[in-house]
Amino acid sequence: MQKQKNKTFVLRLMSLFVIVLVISAAAILRDGKLLGHDMGEALATSAAVAVDNDTLEVLPNGAIVVNTRLLAKDVQGYGGPVALRIHIDKGGVVDNIEAEPNAETPDFFNHAKTVMARWQGKTVDEAMAEQVDAVTGATFSSRAIIENVHRGLAYAKQHAALGNASGAADSADVQADAYLANGWTIGGVAALIVVLLGAVVPLLFNNRRWHNVQLVLNVVVLGLWTGTFVSYTLLMRLFAGGVSIASLGVLAAPLLTVVVAMFYPLAGKSGHYCAHLCPFGSAQELAGKLSRRKLHITSRLNKRLSIFRNVLWGVLMALMLTGTWTAWMDYELFTAFLYTSASAWVIAFALLFIVLSVWVPRPYCRYICPTGCLFRS
Repeated sequence: MQKQKNKTFVLRLMSLFVIVLVISAAAILRDGKLLGHDMGEALATSAAVAVDNDTLEVLPNGAIVVNTRLLAKDVQGYGGPVALRIHIDKGGVVDNIEAEPNAETPDFFNHAKTVMARWQGKTVDEAMAEQVDAVTGATFSSRAIIENVHRGLAYAKQHAALGNASGAADSADVQADAYLANGWTIGGVAALIVVLLGAVVPLLFNNRRWHNVQLVLNVVVLGLWTGTFVSYTLLMRLFAGGVSIASLGVLAAPLLTVVVAMFYPLAGKSGHYCAHLCPFGSAQELAGKLSRRKLHITSRLNKRLSIFRNVLWGVLMALMLTGTWTAWMDYELFTAFLYTSASAWVIAFALLFIVLSVWVPRPYCRYICPTGCLFRS
C-alpha cells in the first residue's frame, strides 16, 4: 500500500513538473521572460545604453516624449509590463499618452486605458497630483497604467527642467509609496478570505450547507466583484513577470488560487480548486441545483466528449507553445465575470453553458475547460 502511495506521489510530482515546464516555456516564448528575469539578458545588456537613450526624447519643437519601458519595468499588468509613451509639450502640459505594444487582453486594455484621458491637458504638476482610481473590470491593466504615468511624469520633471529636481525626486517617492499602499483593496482582502475558506474548510469539514455558501461566495466575490480565477492568462502573467512587492496586494488572492490548483494534487486533492474555488464552476453547480431532472448522457457520448476535450487542449497547447496563436487564452469563459470589459460573445457563451448546466452537471468543466485539463493532465 505504501509503495503504491509513493508511486502515485511521484506521478503527481512529475505532472506538476510538466505543468511548470509548459507554462515556463510558453512565458519565455511569448514574453522572453521568466519570473521577471529577461532570458535574453546578454542581448539586453549590450543594448541597454540605446534603450536608456529612448527614455527621454526631445523633439525639434521643444516637446518631450517619456518612454516608461525601463522606468516601470517592474510594474506588471495582467499579461505583463505596460509601457507608455507620455507626450509633453514645450509648455509642460501633457499632450497625449499612448501605449507601447503589450501582452494585455485587448478588450480589457481598451477599457483600462480610458484613464489616460484624466492626465491629458494638465501640467506635469497638476497631472502628478491627479488622483486616478483603477478601472473596475480591468484592475490589473489600469493600475499598471497609473503607475507608469506616475513614474514617467516624475522622470520628466526631474530630467527635463520642468520644475525643481529635488521636488520631483520626492514626488516620485510619494507616488511609489502610494502605489504600494493601494495594492491592498477591500475587494482584494475579501477575495483572499474567500480563497482561504475554500482552500482550508473543505479539508476539515464536509458540510453541504457550507459548500453552498462557498459556491455563492465564489461567484459573487471571486467572480463578479474581483475577477479572481485561475486561467492561462494569469499563469503566464505570474510565470513571466513574477510577483513584486508592489503587486503583492493585487496578486495575493490569485496567487493563492494558483497554489491550490497546482500543489493540492500532490496531497491527493486533485481538482480541489475546480470543485471548491473556481467561480465559473461554482456558477454551473449552483445552476444545476435549479432542476433535479438531468439529461441522460450515454457512456459512449461521454467518452467522445472527453476525447474532444483532450484533443482541443492538445491543439491549444500546440498553438501556445509554437507561438502560432496565443490570444485564445485571453478569452477563456472565466473572463465573462469581468462583464464591463469582456467581449459580448464570451459573455454569451458563458451564459449558454450556465443555462446548459441546469440539465448537464458542469458541462464546461467536464468537456471544454483547458485550464482544468492542464491540472488534471
